[in-house]
Amino acid sequence: MVHIGNDWDEILKNEWQKPYYLKLREFLKNEYSHHTVYPKAENIFNALKYTSFADTRCVIIGQDPYHGPSQAHGLCFSVEKGTTLPPSLVNIFKEYQDDLGFPAPHSGNLTKWAQNGVLLLNTVLTVRRASPLSHQGQGWEILTDEIIKKLDRKKEPVVFLLWGSPAQRKANIINNPIHLKLATAHPSPLSAYRGFFGCRHFSKTNEFLRQNGLREIDWRLD
Repeated sequence: MVHIGNDWDEILKNEWQKPYYLKLREFLKNEYSHHTVYPKAENIFNALKYTSFADTRCVIIGQDPYHGPSQAHGLCFSVEKGTTLPPSLVNIFKEYQDDLGFPAPHSGNLTKWAQNGVLLLNTVLTVRRASPLSHQGQGWEILTDEIIKKLDRKKEPVVFLLWGSPAQRKANIINNPIHLKLATAHPSPLSAYRGFFGCRHFSKTNEFLRQNGLREIDWRLD
């Protein structure tokens, strides 16, 4: 029913037949048939496609996809190349520069992070155009909770970056003491000044991975 193309296929194979997912699937069929929905259907599971379970060393948890044209492509906080940077991503890049000393990226496409072991997972994976949170409560949260639970059982340490209260609510299902949870305010302009700026989560992630003998994340985007 769903083909990811890596180890997630085996790990999540039972989810696609569960009642909640079958109900979600029917909801999505109707939504994509009658409304403009983001991301494109073929991009819904890009976070899993780009970052296998085995390769996941860091997880950034978002809320739901951007709801404007040419923005969402299946990776949280990321936008398609050539798209104007959303305000939250502008602030992410500001912290990226201050923490790591890298120049501001030219593009808001974060695919390189995903290919380097950062699972860019939204809590809800689809949204109707111009209607934020319109697909909330339809079943996506059950699936993404299950994905996080699978990662919590991973034998190698993982860093979970929890930006904002929706992501921090996921902290309750991350219980394995080998992992690192870093929580701060959401990078939105409404809250970034309450702790996101100066959190140094990029360098702290690599420090933790290095201490545990794991390959660091290459955060460079250009």
